[in-house]
Amino acid sequence: MAKIYVQKSGPLEGHVKIDGAKNAALPLIAASLLGTEVVVLEDVPDLADVEVILEVLESLGSKVDYNREEKLVKIDSRNLVSYNTPYELMSKMRASFLVMGPLLARLGHTETHMPGGCAIGKRPIDLHLKGFRALGAEIVENTSVIGARAPEGLKGDLVYLDFPSVGATQNIMMAAALAQGETLIENAAKEPEIVDLANFLNKMGADIRGAGTSSIRIKGVEKLHGATHQIIPDRVEASTFMIGAAITGGDVIVDNVITSHIRPIIAKLKEAGCKIIEMEDMDALRVIGPKRPRATSIRTLPYPGYPTDAQAQFMALMTISDGNATIEETVFENRFMHVDELSKMGALIATDGNEAKVRGIPTLHGANVKATDLRAGAALVLAGLVAEGETVVDDIYHIDRGYADLVGKLQALGAKIDRR
Repeated sequence: MAKIYVQKSGPLEGHVKIDGAKNAALPLIAASLLGTEVVVLEDVPDLADVEVILEVLESLGSKVDYNREEKLVKIDSRNLVSYNTPYELMSKMRASFLVMGPLLARLGHTETHMPGGCAIGKRPIDLHLKGFRALGAEIVENTSVIGARAPEGLKGDLVYLDFPSVGATQNIMMAAALAQGETLIENAAKEPEIVDLANFLNKMGADIRGAGTSSIRIKGVEKLHGATHQIIPDRVEASTFMIGAAITGGDVIVDNVITSHIRPIIAKLKEAGCKIIEMEDMDALRVIGPKRPRATSIRTLPYPGYPTDAQAQFMALMTISDGNATIEETVFENRFMHVDELSKMGALIATDGNEAKVRGIPTLHGANVKATDLRAGAALVLAGLVAEGETVVDDIYHIDRGYADLVGKLQALGAKIDRR
């Protein structure tokens, strides 16, 4: 199995273009199941997770045409033949559970398996099921299989989420799009990916208002048609390259970004000593890293707070900072698995529950490490760029789930990195 080999590199310099957002692409692909005409998605990232969810759709009867060079996907879900998603696909990725809402709305029946993905916490699906029940679905569960039925169709109602779950908000939005009457989701997630999904569904003929706020109102329609939609830029990939510029003291133009989506990253990198120039006419940012970052504490929160998906990368930055930083993780209870791996590289990190205390040191050293999850893998690569000697990152299939050609993009910025 391939590994990533990283040597200590100089400052990253140059231009990098950000792909479409993984966390937007997956629900948009799932939402195409609601359409009775062809759906076209643009700027689709070439990721392992995208491959999996497209396979899920094909297993249900959708016709899929994926042009990787043009980053274009055409999906025809007019003739679905199944409501049962295969275990071997569901076990690979949590986001595959997002097909449940569209199938329930479209076919009145869905049967699926417990989803897989990164082992970063429980991420229970109870909020998804709570929403389906509120819309009139009957839920059947056992140890591995989950089914939902609404033979007479779903009916709009009030859904209150105990936590602003992104996945639950998306799943309930999609189910409610074809429900009879009006649905109101309270304490909804506010992430940009929620807004992108609502915009896409509205292009298909849905009636959704309030996406991006805590109250989303959906008036059910009889059917949805086709649409063409460009996926928003990946704010987590952008954050990773911004932190890459910061950790190496580099000078990088990060192209294809929506700056309003990454305000917490911009703010914290400025606190750490970075100079950030917003190039609004280019939809780009120029990030100039400091000689050594200042210690800066972060606390992850649902959007618009600091994103949990950029926590590991920022921790890597703090390992070589001047001073002591506190990293508090409030979204997932098991997202410090990268601490042990960074410690192998000499990092001084002590954890206590959901807090990690990082004591910055001048330099790290290379080591053999494992990508314990998707974002942890990116953090270890970034740490390897400033570590003396060679860093070897194993289990890189996690990285492939969320980054399209991470190695190639870093090489173009001058990084000494290889995959073999």
